[in-house]
Amino acid sequence: MAETQGGLDKVAEVPTWRDSKLFSASERVALEYAEAVTYTDRQVDDVLFAKVKEHFTEPQIVELTAAIAFENFRSKFNPTLGVEAQGFCVIPKRD
Repeated sequence: MAETQGGLDKVAEVPTWRDSKLFSASERVALEYAEAVTYTDRQVDDVLFAKVKEHFTEPQIVELTAAIAFENFRSKFNPTLGVEAQGFCVIPKRD
C-alpha cells in the first residue's frame, strides 16, 4: 500500500514537477520532453533531445514519444466526441 501512496503522491506533484523532490532525473527529462512535445509554443530542440538520449534508449524514446502523442490525441478526440472520464485518474482543477 505504501508504494501505491508514493505513486499517488507523485501524481499530485506532476503540476509542480520542476520543484518536486519526488521525481528522478529520468522522470524529469521525460516530463520536460512531454511538455515540449505537447505545447504548441515549444519544440524538442537538439539540446533537449540530447538530454532524452542520455536517459533513454532509442526504443524507449520511440515508446515515450508514442505514449505522449497518444495522450495528446485522446485529449482532443475524447472531448470532441463527448467521451467522459472514467474516473481512473483524478486530476486536480487548475486555479
